[in-house]
Amino acid sequence: MRTAADLKAGETAIIKDVDNSHSSSHRILELGFTPGQEIEMVNSSVFNDPIALSIRGTVIAIRRSEARCIKI
Repeated sequence: MRTAADLKAGETAIIKDVDNSHSSSHRILELGFTPGQEIEMVNSSVFNDPIALSIRGTVIAIRRSEARCIKI
């Protein structure tokens, strides 16, 4: 299954699930990354970490390791 970390710049996807076994899953859910929401990869930094994702009209930067718990 693909994760938000697999998205390319400008690509959109719908969140299917958040992996609750990941240590950052609670924080990710609090930021609004909940199942059913559409996300878009806005950009990534020079070294590809962190990445900027657009969700609910807001751009949020998270680490790729955190984005791996967002199933799309």
